[in-house]
Amino acid sequence: MSEEPLRYSREELNEFEQIIREKLTNAKREVAFIKETLSRRNDSGTDNTASSAKVLEDGADTAEKESLNQLASRQLKFIQQLENALIRIKNGSYGVCIASGKLIPKERLRAVPHTQHSIEAKLQRRD
Repeated sequence: MSEEPLRYSREELNEFEQIIREKLTNAKREVAFIKETLSRRNDSGTDNTASSAKVLEDGADTAEKESLNQLASRQLKFIQQLENALIRIKNGSYGVCIASGKLIPKERLRAVPHTQHSIEAKLQRRD
């Protein structure tokens, strides 16, 4: 009867680190694109002397800006979670469920590399 490992090996952690760094690069690129899009929209909206027929357009612009701001906020939170996962890799606590203390399955970590919960623990949290 073999015991379940308590930590992932250095090779396994390197694999997860690579996945996380790739996701981090993509997320930062997306935030930069969103910020650029928002700043371009602000530049074009400086003419306040337009007719009242433009009111609907302005409302749509405002809704789109709000949507982009929310997307940027979610991406920034995701970036923070990925950076925290890199810290956990460095300190050796990566891949360990904070609720059960057991290893989170590799498949879950590959899909959601910033998670700190096994599926079971996550489902229990929702109850």
